[in-house]
Amino acid sequence: MTLRFATFNLFQFCAPPYSYYTKKEKFSNKEWNEKILWIKNQIEELNCDVIGFQEVFSKEVLEELVKELGFKYFITVDDAKISKTHPNIYTTTTLALASKYPIKKVSQVKANGYSLKKYNFKGTFRFSRVPIKALIEFPNNLEITVYVNHFKSNRLNEFEYIFTEKDTLKIKKEKVKDALEKDYSPALKQRLCETSSLYYDFKRTKTPIICLCDLNDKEYSLSIDALTNRAYHEELDKNFNLLHDAYYLYDKKVYNPHPEQKEIKRTPTSYYQSYGNVIDYIFVSKEFDKRYKNHLGKINSYEVFDKHLQENRDGSLNKSDHAPVVCELLLKD
Repeated sequence: MTLRFATFNLFQFCAPPYSYYTKKEKFSNKEWNEKILWIKNQIEELNCDVIGFQEVFSKEVLEELVKELGFKYFITVDDAKISKTHPNIYTTTTLALASKYPIKKVSQVKANGYSLKKYNFKGTFRFSRVPIKALIEFPNNLEITVYVNHFKSNRLNEFEYIFTEKDTLKIKKEKVKDALEKDYSPALKQRLCETSSLYYDFKRTKTPIICLCDLNDKEYSLSIDALTNRAYHEELDKNFNLLHDAYYLYDKKVYNPHPEQKEIKRTPTSYYQSYGNVIDYIFVSKEFDKRYKNHLGKINSYEVFDKHLQENRDGSLNKSDHAPVVCELLLKD
């Protein structure tokens, strides 16, 4: 049996006559109908069982859309906020989860006090978007906890360091130490508090985990270490249920290999000034790592649906500026 999961940033899913953030930022009816049609076609092409959505303003419209496409179950855990002075303007966005299988329980993800203290976070902490944590029941009594996340935006200042595969965790921590202690990068501090808090929530979760997210941070970032690297959290016990970037758990196919080709380049999920970045991810727990003795299944495929970004790297409001990512699980008999 296979199960397919997707993370899909819809890019300002705000139905007219509402605006997002400012009065002038809104869709005409024609533009909105084009966007709806593209999203429907995209979802059909993804052919998934569960989809996590980011940048949702008009959740009722999205619920109607996905139910037309066969997703019986739909949840949000927060409402996009409306301006107190302009009742037709949304000021915040939220997340959504659509599933073809029953959602049995929805739980709250709380900030972790140790993480806030570790980063010297001052004031009242709130997730930039309230995470979704849902227990979904699949055939054969398989229960999986699915998280949907959209972390604090990367502000691209000089303290939002870009790391590579060669950078050790020690080097990364040393580089950001001043920026965090002196509050040179509040967005980075917020994101690390979010990802670290989420990691501690994973620790309390007793089922296998799938995490669908717009990380708003690049590959090899500290945000990923906070989600997946035991060494990042020194006090965790060795039996803790680590997560893994699903991209690295499937066997990649090389078509028409060139003798000099050394590796397959990872497909960007978003672009900034025409430069590609991977910022949308699917993480899974060890139960879907075939190297784990008691695994329940393996990653059968990992796909980035980026045709619209190949046509226009900046994306468009009528489509999206992100590429949906799909991970397929092949479960053991």
